[in-house]
Amino acid sequence: MAAKTKAKATTPPKKKRGSRGGDPAVDEYVGNRVRLRRVELGMSQQELARLIGITFQQLQKNERGVNRLSASRMYEAARVLDVPIGYFFEGVTNAKPLVISAKKPEYSLPIADEAAKRETLELVTAYYDIRDRKLRQQMVGTMRALARTDTDSPIHDRPRRGRPRKKK
Repeated sequence: MAAKTKAKATTPPKKKRGSRGGDPAVDEYVGNRVRLRRVELGMSQQELARLIGITFQQLQKNERGVNRLSASRMYEAARVLDVPIGYFFEGVTNAKPLVISAKKPEYSLPIADEAAKRETLELVTAYYDIRDRKLRQQMVGTMRALARTDTDSPIHDRPRRGRPRKKK
């Protein structure tokens, strides 16, 4: 007697991201640049999404690189964010595998928390909104003085900057 075997229903294999061509790392990089500029301008995801004609959920996926921005959406995003389209690709090299600019940044913030990065951007934006140079320098001095009072701060024990104080 022959044993009956059930035929398994086969489902077609899922498409891999980027299977239509292109590098998913570029989608991620471009999305990150969109997010960076949006946050820099203090714009919400809802606001940007509305202005470029998509839902904020779609924008979230674009910013994370899960979905790629179409050419027309990228054009609209560049227009709304007031940057040239090339801004989204600055730092991308065409080497395979994709290498995002090996050029070391002038400064590096030891920040892992996304909220802290946003706070830093807001602080820097507010700093540059102060037009008076001397007032900005006073703000830097104030921030350093506050950092010295924090025992966990890396500059807590550092000597003060500038000329030594005159002894009386």
